[in-house]
Amino acid sequence: MSVAAKELLTGLEELRQAVAARVAARSADDPTADDPMRGLFVTARTAARLAAEPAEHSASEPVGHGAAGSRMAALVRGFGLTELDERILLAALAPDVDRRFEALYGYLNDDVGRRRATVALTLELAGTGPHDAAARARFHPAAPLTSGGLLAVEDEARPLPGRAVRAPERVVAHLLGDDTPDAGLLDAGVDVLAPGGPAGTGLAARVADFPRPVAVHLRERRDGGGADAVAAALRGAGRAVLRHRPDDHADARIGRALLREARLRGAGAAVVVEPLPPSPGPLVRALTAQRDVTVVFAGTQGYDPAWAAPEATVVALEDEVGAEDVLAAWHSELPGYEGDLAEATAPYRIGGEQARRAARAASVLADFEGAPVGLSHVQRSARLLSTPLLGRHARRVRPAVGFTDLVLPDEPLGMLEELVGRARHRDRVLGEWRLRTGGGRGRGVIALFAGDSGTGKTLAAEVVAGELGLDLYVVDLSSVVDKYVGETEKNLERIFTEVDRTDSVLLFDEADAVFGKRSEVKSSHDRYANLESAYLLQRLEAFDGIAVLTTNLRANIDEAFTRRLDVVVDFPFPDAALRARLWRSCLASAPRDPALDADLELCAKEFELAGGAIRAAAATAAYLAAARGDVVTSADVRSGARREYVKSGRLVPGTGWAP
Repeated sequence: MSVAAKELLTGLEELRQAVAARVAARSADDPTADDPMRGLFVTARTAARLAAEPAEHSASEPVGHGAAGSRMAALVRGFGLTELDERILLAALAPDVDRRFEALYGYLNDDVGRRRATVALTLELAGTGPHDAAARARFHPAAPLTSGGLLAVEDEARPLPGRAVRAPERVVAHLLGDDTPDAGLLDAGVDVLAPGGPAGTGLAARVADFPRPVAVHLRERRDGGGADAVAAALRGAGRAVLRHRPDDHADARIGRALLREARLRGAGAAVVVEPLPPSPGPLVRALTAQRDVTVVFAGTQGYDPAWAAPEATVVALEDEVGAEDVLAAWHSELPGYEGDLAEATAPYRIGGEQARRAARAASVLADFEGAPVGLSHVQRSARLLSTPLLGRHARRVRPAVGFTDLVLPDEPLGMLEELVGRARHRDRVLGEWRLRTGGGRGRGVIALFAGDSGTGKTLAAEVVAGELGLDLYVVDLSSVVDKYVGETEKNLERIFTEVDRTDSVLLFDEADAVFGKRSEVKSSHDRYANLESAYLLQRLEAFDGIAVLTTNLRANIDEAFTRRLDVVVDFPFPDAALRARLWRSCLASAPRDPALDADLELCAKEFELAGGAIRAAAATAAYLAAARGDVVTSADVRSGARREYVKSGRLVPGTGWAP
């Protein structure tokens, strides 16, 4: 038997003796004490005797406090109970631990069907009675016993003295030494995180080390990041954490259960709620209506004072998780990683606890493949935590190309490498070095790729995403642009918000359809089109993700948008030398005629094709060769090139005709 159970049973034995004394006192002057039908009805003689009896103001000696250091003593301190509260609670829970109390209470209640203590009986056993206004107040809904969830007063239709009282099973189990959380909390999605782990740093450590309980609203840059850091810091400070992820049905009942569980666990146990539910009022008011448990609310939305209890004091903070803290979390889980872990993880804007989860997943993935943890394992595990839910508005492309697949002049190639560097080092430059401008500007990286069709703009966006280890999401403009006023902006807001909270590269192909120039207002259509452009200008200012805009006509992009661009890359039409490299790159894996290499130089000079057209022509040549069961020849290449000229309606070289 556990020590906690022995302590509780000792207290119940004292209570049993008090009950026995009460039974003996009543039986001595009760003429119906030996009646076998006693409790099933009240006779006229009994009623007359009860009416003639004087009121008893003190019927028994009080039961003493629990021993110092016991669970009962800790519960008394944690919930702010008085000595009378403790006696009431002990009387209420007695039948849940010792069945003999059921019969004794039935006798004392003059009703064998009522085997729980009533308000009157608990007060009599505690040395007072329902005549005492201060004693009756211990059963008020705002009193510590009831507001703390330690005591339930039932039978509301009865007068207060006759109402039955009951201690919830979670309270009984706790006093017996069981720390299993209440089933209702587990069903509501509450995780109980035991103390332990490394000490926190920065803002998270300041919250964890605050000398007194506090209510905090933490505005996160992305869902989960700040809440993970604070929860880890609290655990590192030796405090248990109740992590609640509420749904649409979160209410005050869950809030009260969370507070009770935190107080039962003691030692500064804290509650972390993330994210705030759509209607946070009842839950937040219940959690902020107290001052003895640290509660942290986290979410990407700002704090609304109307959510909290009127008397609540809430500290509003901004998430400040630093890159060093996140990198330390990666290193703690991947101490043997070979390579530059800082460069591998820089594109991912995840918090410390999320980084630890991703690192553990990378280790498991590497073990599954029987290989040491490498860059691909880190990237794949991190991407699992950052998959946008863009639904029908965007198409995901899993990058399968790199810089070696790009055939570009040195200048645009260098600009693309700069774009990758900006994405990797933006937290340091814009955050630590404070080079971000004011006005609520985000930490996003926005690039414009301009050039003729087929010059490699979309391929370059895929290369950038692949180099960063991110997925590429191509916006489907047909599902974004809507004929109804305001709907286009709503669709774009969903896209920007989702990319802000995850890690991915967003591609607006043919961006001039959405980011075009504003025009003079001559009709209502012009006015609403300009409103759409104004919204995009504002949204790009606050964007935190990575976006690439492509256009065939740079002049069509509004100048106000270009000012907000970080990198502008011009993709030139390839010259003969680049075209030859493109031909070789496209046919690198195909079986070729040995004489083809020399002919590719001539073909590149003869046919002025962009990269996309060359890729299509090379595919045509490969199909022709495959149909013959032969290698790719010069004739196949020229045939593919001519078909691209025909498709575009251009004059085919050497023939003097056009379609």
